[in-house]
Amino acid sequence: MGQVTFSLLDQNGNSVPSHTQTTCVHNFSVGNRSFGFKDFIRRKDLEQSEHLKDDCFAVSAHLVINKEAPSAKVPPSNMHCHYGDLLSNKLDTDVEFIVGGEIFAAHRLVLAARSQVFKAKFFGPMKEGATTNAIKIDDMDAQVFEALLFFIYTDMLPKMDQEDEGSMAQHLLVASDLYGLQRLKLICEDILCNHIDTDSVAIMLVLADKHNCVHLKEMCFEFLCSSTALVKFMEASDFRYFIRSCPTILKDLIYSVAARGT
Repeated sequence: MGQVTFSLLDQNGNSVPSHTQTTCVHNFSVGNRSFGFKDFIRRKDLEQSEHLKDDCFAVSAHLVINKEAPSAKVPPSNMHCHYGDLLSNKLDTDVEFIVGGEIFAAHRLVLAARSQVFKAKFFGPMKEGATTNAIKIDDMDAQVFEALLFFIYTDMLPKMDQEDEGSMAQHLLVASDLYGLQRLKLICEDILCNHIDTDSVAIMLVLADKHNCVHLKEMCFEFLCSSTALVKFMEASDFRYFIRSCPTILKDLIYSVAARGT
């Protein structure tokens, strides 16, 4: 960063005040082809001035470089660590969930800040848990709910074994859609895109269709466009059930295969 002062010089080499201009602070880079002022002096005025000598003139350019002040190294945010500690330490928790026979303690305000569904549940007209701290959640494994809470507090997924990652992502995708956690939903969708195979593609398609995961659905179609994968998919024991229960997906699949074949 720097700025330049341009001055027209008289025949004695002194700056002419009426034709001295300074630029604003500027980032001089290779990509910029020119610097200065388009209206520094008109040609007519220069020719009529007394500053020409043998049809020549002189201009000085005084460049001042602004040295950047040293700055302190700012560490990355560790807010997620503090919120994770808040969850694990159970400090001043004000709500409990019963999931799969296990009890999980949490903070209403944190849940409400992260999820519009929890916000409506705790602070809306139909709020729950006003008189009791225990809220029972059915149709969800305790391990899945624990991972859901971990994400709500830390914005990250807990560490998972490689062999469990695909299954956990499926369950968390459903949970994230249920509680309106769009970022978690996209993370799970991305994980599932890397776990598509002949055995899982049917359930992936059903999940993608039910929870409006466009990218996951497209990746499943791309996988099935391989002739061998499509044949194995059609020969699977649950293919007839798939046809009956998911006619819309089958129609989209046919269109997708046909489009790639043209």
